Amino acid sequence: MLHNIHLITLFPPLFDALNYGVVGRAISKKTIGIECFNPRACDDNKHRRVEERPLGGGAGMVMMVEPILNCIKDLQKERVYDELIYMTPDGELFDQHIANQLSLKGNILILCGHYKGLDQRIRYHIITRVISIGRYVLSGGE
Repeated sequence: MLHNIHLITLFPPLFDALNYGVVGRAISKKTIGIECFNPRACDDNKHRRVEERPLGGGAGMVMMVEPILNCIKDLQKERVYDELIYMTPDGELFDQHIANQLSLKGNILILCGHYKGLDQRIRYHIITRVISIGRYVLSGGE
C-alpha cells in the first residue's frame, strides 16, 4: 500500500532532506509518497501573507485561516485524508503507539506549525489530531 504524506509548510525546502536515508529509500521504492505544499501559493492575497495578529490580542502572530483552508480544500479535491494532523508542542507526544496507528493510514495531511500557532478555528474544526515531537515545557520549571 502506498502511503501518501502531504505536508503544508511555509518552508518546503526544509523537507528536501527526506529524500535521503531510510525515508529516501522508501520514497524511491514507492512505499511512501511525500509532497510539500506552501499555503502562500494557495491564496489569492497579492502579498502572499499567511500571518496575522491573534484575534483575542496578545503577543506574536498566528497563521491565517484563509491560506491554510484554501490549501487543504485544494488537496482534498484530489483525495480523502485519513488524518489531518497539526504539529505543535502542546499536542500528544509522538511515540511508537501513534507511529503504529499512522502506519495503517493511506493518506495523511500534516500541517506544520509556525509563528505562535494558527487560528484556532482550523485546529477545532478541520484538524483531526494534534501531535508533538517533543515535550512542551511550561516556563516555571515544570
